[in-house]
Amino acid sequence: MSELNKEVVDLVWGKPSSGVVSASIFRRWAQGFVFSEHEPTALEQFEGGPCAVIAPVQAFLLKNNLFNNESPNWRQMSEEEQKTALCSTLTEILESACSSPSTGYCLVTWAKGQSPHTSSTHTNAQKQPQPNSQNVPEPESSQPAQEQQPSALAIEEFGFERFHSVLHKRSIMSVADLREEVLSLYHTWRGCCGVLLFLYSVIFTKGIENIRNEIQDTLEPLIDPVHGHGSQSLVNLLVTGHAVSNVWDGDRECSGMKLHGIHKQAMVGFLTLMESLRYCKVGAFLKSPKYPIWILGSETHLSVFFTKEMSLVGPESPSEQARRVFQSFDPEDNGFIPESLLEDVMKALDLVSEPEYVNLVKTKLDPESLGVILLGPFLLEFFPDQDSGIPDSFPVYHYNGLKQSNHNERVEYMEGTAVVLGFEDPMVRTDDTPVKRCLQTKWPYIELLWTTDRSPSLN
Repeated sequence: MSELNKEVVDLVWGKPSSGVVSASIFRRWAQGFVFSEHEPTALEQFEGGPCAVIAPVQAFLLKNNLFNNESPNWRQMSEEEQKTALCSTLTEILESACSSPSTGYCLVTWAKGQSPHTSSTHTNAQKQPQPNSQNVPEPESSQPAQEQQPSALAIEEFGFERFHSVLHKRSIMSVADLREEVLSLYHTWRGCCGVLLFLYSVIFTKGIENIRNEIQDTLEPLIDPVHGHGSQSLVNLLVTGHAVSNVWDGDRECSGMKLHGIHKQAMVGFLTLMESLRYCKVGAFLKSPKYPIWILGSETHLSVFFTKEMSLVGPESPSEQARRVFQSFDPEDNGFIPESLLEDVMKALDLVSEPEYVNLVKTKLDPESLGVILLGPFLLEFFPDQDSGIPDSFPVYHYNGLKQSNHNERVEYMEGTAVVLGFEDPMVRTDDTPVKRCLQTKWPYIELLWTTDRSPSLN
């Protein structure tokens, strides 16, 4: 294995205690970008692990299909349209990861004649079932090797070491050439290890040293060597182009260390169940992206929640700004602040903050002299009739790439209706589910009504 490949292996896979990356984890990641036969615009994930790449690609693919596509039916795609959509999405993510256009881009593919399809096991392997090919008919022998889907046996015998010994890096200097090259490699992205080849392309385009400088803990690999899950740095790299480890806005100082966060509004968002459990706090740059599409994180998996309702990502209303500012003085998310901080909150919101008036407000908002100011009464006092511009209800969709996590084991979007209420609206609440708890970190009073009896799964 070359020195450069050794560097990328350490960055992606770490240094397992055994010294060898688990064959089962490598096998789980050794899949291509394959569309569901039941949902032509949805990518399928065969086993746990590669959602850290597949879910971000799915989110960007949906963004382009929902908002940049003139087709009236965004859920339908011909094979040629799938090819165009996937390749333009992969190109967009590579462009985002590029640290400097002057350094160009990098595509990682098979060395000539060295893909799994040309290995010595290929003839025998063709007799095995092909789970990664959606029951596509056996390719004609006249087709290029890259177009052929290898069997599970070929992947197993190909192996981790062999994979890294037959990679070829291709440098590209212009965006136009990048688009053309990515399109020409469509069957490579679709075939065995397409997800890994794309991930390595992103890493080499970004630069290994640049990624190491952004990751908080350089000893933490992008793929967990024990469980095979992608790290937050990997998700952030694909979503924002920066491999930072945190999800808050901007940088923070902690015990003399600078901890990097997200530095600008993302194209697609990120919400996580971990925030509802108070393990982290997602900042506005990920919570309020440019398009109403959010990657949802559970303890072990990534899925995608989306809608066509652009008002959800419109400019902040005064009441939404007030909620955000109030919560910045309430880092524990208790729903209240000590009354001593009320003046600071009012100043931050450019409200009248003369001491006499602040004391009057304290008396009104804390009549029992408990020493705390609650968020709800504060918003009612200063922003009673604010309309956020969000409609009463709107259609929503949820994507989960794992067959076993879908109704009838078919990868299809689950449809529903969302209602975003104000904190003062009385209503019988729907069931408490992980999806709802995750979304409540963005909309505390959201209600979800799905078209099936079964709520979508985050896992």
